[in-house]
Amino acid sequence: MAEMSEEERLAAEWAALAEDGGGGGDDGGGGGSTRVLNQDEIDSLLGFDQDAGGDGENSGIMALVNSALVNYERLPMLEVVFDRLVRMMSTSLRNFTSDNVEVSLDQISSVRFGDYLNSIPLPAMLSVFKAEEWDNFGLLVVDSALIYSIVDVLLGGRRGTAAMRIEGRPYTTIERNLVERMVHVVLSDLSASFDPLSPVTFRFDRLETNPRFATIARPANAAVLVKLRIDMEDRGGRLELMIPYATLEPVRELLLQMFMGEKFGRDSIWETHLASELLVTDVDLLAVLDEMTVTLHEVLEWKVGSRILLNALPDGTIELRCGEVPLFQGRMGRKGGYIAVRIDKELPKQETAH
Repeated sequence: MAEMSEEERLAAEWAALAEDGGGGGDDGGGGGSTRVLNQDEIDSLLGFDQDAGGDGENSGIMALVNSALVNYERLPMLEVVFDRLVRMMSTSLRNFTSDNVEVSLDQISSVRFGDYLNSIPLPAMLSVFKAEEWDNFGLLVVDSALIYSIVDVLLGGRRGTAAMRIEGRPYTTIERNLVERMVHVVLSDLSASFDPLSPVTFRFDRLETNPRFATIARPANAAVLVKLRIDMEDRGGRLELMIPYATLEPVRELLLQMFMGEKFGRDSIWETHLASELLVTDVDLLAVLDEMTVTLHEVLEWKVGSRILLNALPDGTIELRCGEVPLFQGRMGRKGGYIAVRIDKELPKQETAH
């Protein structure tokens, strides 16, 4: 009876647990009771934890979602190039605007081209430029704040007054021309920044205000996004430079360098030693009298004592080979009891392919 009562007790507990789990009973029940998450736990789970600050790192579900984003190899020399660009732009934009301009580098990241194009805050001006030597394109995005600031500075706006913005209207021809002049200055500095690494000319192609007309790559293609902040005392804005990885592919090996002028795996001492050792290396040379093609049936009929007739004459030319590579032609003779070959000519290299 004791065993029976124990089984009945266990069955009653299981029934209670099932009722607790299905009906969402009180929190104080058994292990099957449900617990409601508070807001802090939900934020932490979703990766919206406010305590994390602006370190740019995601956690929780956001980390899983963003794991599908671009995470390409770092290009160390690219950081050097853009750091040089910031210094040069600070000087050139001061000369361009006759104002105190400070340029700062906010962030270098990898993005999908389609995602970035959809995230551009409008209104903005999108400048398409071409890298002549690399035969590909890039994008320079000037935000609305910087557009009005540049126009205000170049047209003699007074300091200490915020640039007047009229949103919701298309940019005028004057505004487009002034921004285009600034883009030319930036592209000239960008070309100069790449010069120590690889000479390249960035040529202005066109100016667009609709992102759909500035499509220079497939939406899924990866690209490098550089965010620059331009401050002119109480005015300024953002300038974003987007270069697809396909554009940088011709100089990818150079961008992988850790410092300017780095040699990849090259050691001049080892190269010299290897060259000197190769010069004293023994190689086997074959003196080929003649070549002929026979059927497998004839080869199988050969026996000890069979004779093979060659088309070589006593004064005919023979070929000297190293492996499968023909090197010289000469004539066979005898010298000092040894069979010798006198080299008549060196075979040209185009004839070495067989």
